[in-house]
Amino acid sequence: MLFLAGLALASLAGWICVLLGTARAWDLRPIAEDEPAPPDPTAWPTVCVLVPARNEAAVLPATLPALLAQDYPGQWQVVLVDDRSEDGTADAARACGIEPIRGAELPGGWVGKVWALEQAAARAGEPDYYLLTDADIRHAPHSLRRLVAESEAGRLALNSRMARLRCRSRAERLLIPPFLLFFNLLYPMRRVNDPESRVAAAAGGCVLLRRDALERAGGFAAIRDRVIDDVSLARAVKRPGEPIRLAVSRGDVESLREHDLRAIWRMVRRTAFTELRHSWALLTVTIALLVLLFPAPPILTAAAADDGSAVTLGAAAAAWALMTTLYLPTIRYFGLNPAWALTLPVAGVLYGAMTLDSALRRRHGSW
Repeated sequence: MLFLAGLALASLAGWICVLLGTARAWDLRPIAEDEPAPPDPTAWPTVCVLVPARNEAAVLPATLPALLAQDYPGQWQVVLVDDRSEDGTADAARACGIEPIRGAELPGGWVGKVWALEQAAARAGEPDYYLLTDADIRHAPHSLRRLVAESEAGRLALNSRMARLRCRSRAERLLIPPFLLFFNLLYPMRRVNDPESRVAAAAGGCVLLRRDALERAGGFAAIRDRVIDDVSLARAVKRPGEPIRLAVSRGDVESLREHDLRAIWRMVRRTAFTELRHSWALLTVTIALLVLLFPAPPILTAAAADDGSAVTLGAAAAAWALMTTLYLPTIRYFGLNPAWALTLPVAGVLYGAMTLDSALRRRHGSW
């Protein structure tokens, strides 16, 4: 009885920490489109858009024309690398008016996306900025203009947008909102954007990067072997004291990638154990915290309702209510029925399973 009460109180304490923490990660701020528009710079810098694309023939006809339709007033160009695709990615790019670069074989010590970016940058000349954008990202016509204006006004070395992810199927509604919440709990945007904080992160689907800042960080070669390339890039750029910014997009930057349960599982499995630095101790702590924060409140509420423990019932119910309340801003961001907030405990269990699967597959070499 005392053990269950202790678990309930610990879970409640955890959610109170999330609520009161200075980062306030649960409110998903800043949201880029809700912020005041920056002033136009006196002169628009040059930009080269780098697009790594592997087996993206299905999505390029929807995303590449939007990218080419940017109303950017300065000089800019697009370089797309067909990263050894096995479908019609190159033909799809040509149909949209872009002649792709055929990616070379992956050298030892490099991961695929970073190698594609390295090849694209080699063809880009010496622009003031690179825009790194994934092939599944659809940009509003003013997206590039706004990103550059923000970077010029704030003298940012790196300016990243967390693209609005597709959230239509049941699997997406169950697992995509928690993905955004968990990312912001790991990398609170207010701390990322604080020059005094060591927290650094970026969302790889959309990163405006000053070329000279990338060079000072060691170029793409500095992150050549990093599976979590976006966060690693942000750390490398921010480490010398460069200002960076990360914001969520309400829709100007949007991912068209469709996700089923299997695709989301693979996405998380690929990076989860790497995020934990391949540490089994950190894995154990992470799984314990996931259990304590997500499934424990409803389970303990039900158990206490049966055995009549007032302390356990009160603490567990309060933890569950607070968890649901703090999840509502994410649910509203995706335009979902508020009832979806009640599914967070299930999502927490599934993400815990994905993380464990990531570690086990790493151990057995069965990626």
